[in-house]
Amino acid sequence: MITKIELDKLVEKYETVDFIKDDPIQFCYRGKCQEEIELYGFIASLFAYGNRKLFIKKLDEIFNKAEGDLVGFIKNGDFSSLRGTEYRFSKENDIIPIFEILSKLYNESRGLEELFKYGWLTPHPSPLLEERGQTFLQTVVDYFYSNAPKTVGNGFFHMIPNPQNGGAMKRMNMFLRWMVRKGPVDLGIWNFIQPKDLLIPLDVHVAKVSRNMELLNRKNNDFKAVLELTENLRKFSPEDPVKYDFAMFAFGVELNKIKKESSDE
Repeated sequence: MITKIELDKLVEKYETVDFIKDDPIQFCYRGKCQEEIELYGFIASLFAYGNRKLFIKKLDEIFNKAEGDLVGFIKNGDFSSLRGTEYRFSKENDIIPIFEILSKLYNESRGLEELFKYGWLTPHPSPLLEERGQTFLQTVVDYFYSNAPKTVGNGFFHMIPNPQNGGAMKRMNMFLRWMVRKGPVDLGIWNFIQPKDLLIPLDVHVAKVSRNMELLNRKNNDFKAVLELTENLRKFSPEDPVKYDFAMFAFGVELNKIKKESSDE
């Protein structure tokens, strides 16, 4: 198993401002206020799957529709400029309703922070992290489901997956990392959750590297794997286990790049 010293060295190497330019978190830095930062972050996280260059290009196209005022664009509620927008599994009838629901949320409340805070502070029947984590995210997801029109397709549910299905909830946990942690990369603008309570954003790169490091035994990349890996990382850093996301993700990407370059020779 990899040691804390070795893993901390990888964090030191990869958790730098240079990480931002190639990561979807880059869009958060366009925000001029908290509402805008969290809107950029949430929308960016929903599209953050598949080829990185492609979804960043798609996000650029979408955000350009807001003409530098994302909060105003969302609150205005006119999303006719998004007609024809598609990305992989998600079509126009999946994407536009998400913006419409965000419009309702920001016109009727303080927005995403209030929604997530309500989910987190709602009394939970169990003190267990795994059950609380799922219940918390379920509250958030249920808001979108309850306000979605019947015309949405599977692409809507792919962008906003149901925690009850047992998936890793990678993009939601990544968004929470951006909003809660403070550091050279993460913005840390929410304080109702502590970094110690965050769960690792588990994707293919992180899962593969964590198994090679003997930090994860579970074979499926699901919510149980998220809990297992987070608990093992918590042994290295009880107050901030998710900081190791940088080390494992970037290290995995770098290894893949090296392998590809070797195969191309």
